[in-house]
Amino acid sequence: MSRRLLSGDVGTALLIVDVQNDFAEGGALGVTGGTAVAEGVTALLRDHRDDYAVVIASRDWHDADSDNGGHIVLEGKPDFVTTWPPHCIAGTHGADYHPAFDTSSVEVEIYKGRGEPAYSAFEGATDDGTSLADVLRQRGIDRVEVVGLATDYCVRASALDALGGGVAVRVRRDLVAGVAEETSAAAVEEMVAAGAEFV
Repeated sequence: MSRRLLSGDVGTALLIVDVQNDFAEGGALGVTGGTAVAEGVTALLRDHRDDYAVVIASRDWHDADSDNGGHIVLEGKPDFVTTWPPHCIAGTHGADYHPAFDTSSVEVEIYKGRGEPAYSAFEGATDDGTSLADVLRQRGIDRVEVVGLATDYCVRASALDALGGGVAVRVRRDLVAGVAEETSAAAVEEMVAAGAEFV
């Protein structure tokens, strides 16, 4: 059963996963609905910022001219399952947040995939090296509401890692978009089976 968050709910963070140009329409790995997610997250923050103790955004941040631990295929064809074309290269337009995503409320940024494969925001860290798990622990966060891209990859991995670390998870159905309908449906089933709530 869903519960409307109370204003100033000290234990809940909003985790915004990879709302970046390369994951929206026209990007290197663009998903249909990426722009709508960016716009929706901005509207959520405009209308409900006080529902969250902290707003956290993750983003892929891969090294240039590197296969990033076999994650990126520099020459040849990726399989689009575990290997991918170059995307979200640090400092490029593709790695930037989508322009429809107003980042003014973001307090913590998590960078993931620096030189290695990474799907979950829990595999990343802030610029000073603080892991997402430590950020949540330091701030007394025991629940995260997850939004972002893509449902069947980084949203899924982040939600499952949160649950595995004892953090309750709520995913906003209206503010996620996936690569494919079948894999997104399977990801939702997996997250629900692991204990995530969808609202």
